Amino acid sequence: MPGRTLPTFTLAEVEAHNSAKSCYVTLGKNVYDVTDFIDAHPGGGELVLEYAGKDIKDILEDEASHEHSQAAYEVLEDSHIGFLASANGSANGKAEVGNGNGTANGESNGANGTPVHPRTGMSCEEDLSKDTDISSDYKTHKFLDLSRPLFPQVWFGGFSKDFYLDQVHRPRHYKGGESAPLFGNFLEPLTKTAWWVVPTLWLPCVSYGLYIASPGFTSPLGEAGCFAFGLFAWTLIEYVLHRFLFHLDNYLPDNRVGITLHFTLHGIHHYLPMDKYRLVMPPTLFVALALPFWKVAHGIFFWDWYMGTAAYCGGVFGYICYDMTHYFLHHQNLPLWWKQLKKYHLEHHFLDYENGFGVTSPLWDMVFGTGFETKPKKI
Repeated sequence: MPGRTLPTFTLAEVEAHNSAKSCYVTLGKNVYDVTDFIDAHPGGGELVLEYAGKDIKDILEDEASHEHSQAAYEVLEDSHIGFLASANGSANGKAEVGNGNGTANGESNGANGTPVHPRTGMSCEEDLSKDTDISSDYKTHKFLDLSRPLFPQVWFGGFSKDFYLDQVHRPRHYKGGESAPLFGNFLEPLTKTAWWVVPTLWLPCVSYGLYIASPGFTSPLGEAGCFAFGLFAWTLIEYVLHRFLFHLDNYLPDNRVGITLHFTLHGIHHYLPMDKYRLVMPPTLFVALALPFWKVAHGIFFWDWYMGTAAYCGGVFGYICYDMTHYFLHHQNLPLWWKQLKKYHLEHHFLDYENGFGVTSPLWDMVFGTGFETKPKKI
């Protein structure tokens, strides 16, 4: 398939596929899924399984054991699924991708000539909107089948944390950006939130909060100052939540409870970043996160309830701006400055999920050193 990009696998990933259920082999830097060929091997499937998760160069060339014909290499060609990463995370030390004919492209260029990221196989934001071949994706990665409810697959999948984190941060796209099934039952509608729900619900609350706080100020400027403080504080809260809660990756428990919570909270957004109904925060989750911050705001302004309320309203308004910005960065064409912000955020999705945590602004990424380098890093 011309222009197709293939993923890069670590050696540990290949070695993990060492059974009749999932059998990978390597030949040089190429990775092959020969699961379907086990029963068809002329010498018996046991010989294939003997090399499951291993390199087969020596046995293919060993004339004393068995001289393999060109047909054997054609079988491998049909089973080619990706490339083997070197110790620094890329194939041959460079970003290698499939060019559609089963060979590695060491120049690391996609169909349009732009650099391709070796882990995700993506080169630009348009790649996020290319429909995923559901059957092929599941066969290749043995992760989640997008045609079936995702939540039980994560819960019962038995995935290791490392495998889960690698896979959930390889973006997929479900049938034109529609929502893949999460529960597949009566709970399904509760998992979806349209973008307009956020301002519709919370802007009236902000207005009412400012209204009941106004008697505590002798001047509108005082209330505006507290509101602005809350708005600025939100930018830091946004960064902290995104970095240390939504991306609690290194500290994630290596069990199905931790993995499933991560997937439900934020992992599903990285797995399906163009799902427009699972992009903004559901109202119930917002309430759960917002209630503690009500206490925080009034704890900071402990001497004046009205100031705390005005500041809290500024923070909630900041959240509304965040969710709206987040939605439009994914789904709308934007003016020039916002285009740069869109590029910045999408790099977080398909280039480096461990950096670029600012959504409405890269300010705190610059402060804490989690921004992106000017030039793409060699991975």
